[in-house]
Amino acid sequence: MTMLLPEWIDPKRTALVPIDMQVDFGAPDGMLGKLGLDMTAPLAAIAQSEKLADAARAAGVPVVFVGLQTRPEMDSRFWKERMRRRGSNADNDSGVCREGTYGAEFVGPKPLPGESVIAKLRYSGFYGTPLDTALKARGVDTLVLCGLTTECCVDCTARDAFHLDYHVFIATDACATYEPDLHTSSLKNLELNCAILASTDDIIKAWKKGT
Repeated sequence: MTMLLPEWIDPKRTALVPIDMQVDFGAPDGMLGKLGLDMTAPLAAIAQSEKLADAARAAGVPVVFVGLQTRPEMDSRFWKERMRRRGSNADNDSGVCREGTYGAEFVGPKPLPGESVIAKLRYSGFYGTPLDTALKARGVDTLVLCGLTTECCVDCTARDAFHLDYHVFIATDACATYEPDLHTSSLKNLELNCAILASTDDIIKAWKKGT
């Protein structure tokens, strides 16, 4: 990890973006938990993300939530065909993070009144959403990302942010996968190509120094 300087994540230019920290992905009684996936790492990441959100708010850093919100009528033919090729009966699939269901609710940090919530349909928080517009309206050019999962939606969002000329920081212990080797390899890849890695504690210390 690179030594984190407070000016790099100055509250005047930075937003914290929790990604897909929702019941279906991060709770034992969510869809993936019920399928038997190991929730140990996601639960630890959720706890760290709560610390990050509290510290961001205290430092005046906006928290912009990104979450998957699906509806059956918005499942594309491509998506259904992909699921069928992977052995799933996509036509009878109840779907993950269905809009208005318990599975789509946020876990860990939850949006406070006035905080932005961006709904998405694909892995990246930027694809087909107003996230870029919302961030630029606040004068944000730097993002601290946390969420689920490291190799999927965090990765895709980080790469799109980099392509849009954001400075990207990833809170390494506030994101997670269900398989430890995927988390480690994904972070290594992201650090090599488009992001700076930092621990939750180092990010919080930097925000405290900068206020």
